[in-house]
Amino acid sequence: MLVQLAIRDIVLIDRLDLQLGSGLTILTGETGAGKSILLDAFSLALGSRGDGSLVRQDEKQGQVTAVFDLPRDHPALVATRALDIPTDGDLILRRVQMADGRTRAFVNDQPVSAQSLRTVASELVEIHGQHDDRALVDPAMHRALVDAYGGLAAECAAVLAAHANLRDTRAELSAEEARIAKARADADYLRHAHAELSKLGAKINEERELAERRTAMQQSEKVVGDIRDANELLSGNDSPISALAGAMRRLERRATQAPALIEPSVKALDSAIDALEIAAQTIDQALRDSRYDPRELEQVEERLFALRAASRKYNVAPDALAVQAEKYASDLAALDAGEQRLAALAKAAKAAQGAYDAAAKVLSAKRLAAALELDKAVTGELAPLKLERARFMTQVEPEPGAHGPEGIDRVEFWVQTNPGTRAGPLMKVASGGELARFMLALKVVLADRGSAPTLVFDEIDTGVGGAVADAIGQRLARLAGKVQVLAVTHAPQVAARAVGHFRIAKAVTKEGGADERVATRITPLELESRREEIARMLSGATITDEARAAARALLDAG
Repeated sequence: MLVQLAIRDIVLIDRLDLQLGSGLTILTGETGAGKSILLDAFSLALGSRGDGSLVRQDEKQGQVTAVFDLPRDHPALVATRALDIPTDGDLILRRVQMADGRTRAFVNDQPVSAQSLRTVASELVEIHGQHDDRALVDPAMHRALVDAYGGLAAECAAVLAAHANLRDTRAELSAEEARIAKARADADYLRHAHAELSKLGAKINEERELAERRTAMQQSEKVVGDIRDANELLSGNDSPISALAGAMRRLERRATQAPALIEPSVKALDSAIDALEIAAQTIDQALRDSRYDPRELEQVEERLFALRAASRKYNVAPDALAVQAEKYASDLAALDAGEQRLAALAKAAKAAQGAYDAAAKVLSAKRLAAALELDKAVTGELAPLKLERARFMTQVEPEPGAHGPEGIDRVEFWVQTNPGTRAGPLMKVASGGELARFMLALKVVLADRGSAPTLVFDEIDTGVGGAVADAIGQRLARLAGKVQVLAVTHAPQVAARAVGHFRIAKAVTKEGGADERVATRITPLELESRREEIARMLSGATITDEARAAARALLDAG
């Protein structure tokens, strides 16, 4: 609940510190005293739109701080932790309004966006008045209220989970359909490319080896003539080896006659003949190696052409052609597997749709039953609020094409204010005063189901008096037994029901002509001062003994 509200320099409020407790707290005061300003300031702390005109004259900025005491598992603390903000102790919302229109928002002294502040505050406070029944504007809120009243959290969670599964399954199916459609469009190309590359049978390094072989054969054609000439010189009819061998034999026959002269020459000739024979053998081998089949060169060139043409066609290096062939084979296999996966996903999507439809149907039926019970409970609260001829009706109807996370229903509160009149949506049919009383009846019925921990009612008793005002007071008091209630009122019957009572009044803080300053002051009232304030509300400016006696009777009855 709200335990403290501190306001600095907002319109007529220069400094205000309000300590609040549980139960029903009433704010009273004369018209223009600043009750609406206090609620505007409170709304600012809850994330409402800022305005530089809210800053007190001659000040650079104003500030509002609201402190809440909450159980640790409260949704507002869960939302705060989702913002990575520590939540030890009280939850503190603070808003700074600059005179130039800029605002700054804080949660537990951590800067946040205004939207984040509103998200947290939406779990804490609801403000209701004749012209501020935001919970009644959006039919989505009507649906949430019916669900809360019927205790349908488990059914709502089942529909939410079924919708998430359906959404994810459909997304997966859609993605697979797109992939398969593209694969189907490319299937003919994939099959042709795979067949062509498989037939080509390219190997890693094949292109480099063929290029080297072709270069070697082309170069051997140029040098083969010189090799042949050298071979003819050493191995032909005019080979010097035969002449040298003959000369060596002649010298050997003379060796006995002059051995000292002949033996060195014979050895030298023998060495020369050996070297020439080795050279002849080497050149002969070179000649054999230089021989090539022109058909082989043609085959090598044709193979090179085929590899390089495929490389250009498929935009990969020749060495990657084999890998590309494997990729095409994999894509074809994936296409076949994808068709099977597509069928499985389609089956899963159909099953997910069936599960969602079943869960949504269960929720819809229970919503209808909860709506009927809610109608009875709200209608039972209407007669004392001078709406005895009115009817409250909750319309639960399938929304065409709706298969959302909240189910298939459109839920909207309708009323018939008088017999014979046309029923219609609550926000369109009910007047301002009627709307506030319908809201009060709803909140009384829903107090322990789907209500914020702090409810603020702004002059919902306007235009009523006597028994109706007393009925409003009774219901506010009943409501305050389950949640914290703050109410701005002009009705003494309502004020008498309060646990806490504050009087708002204007006071002169600086006297003196044009420089005179006025500020709003708020005073907690004890029993005697409460009696005087209620007597004032009963009789006006002049408080009579009769008014005091009536005030005493109201307080005793409350």
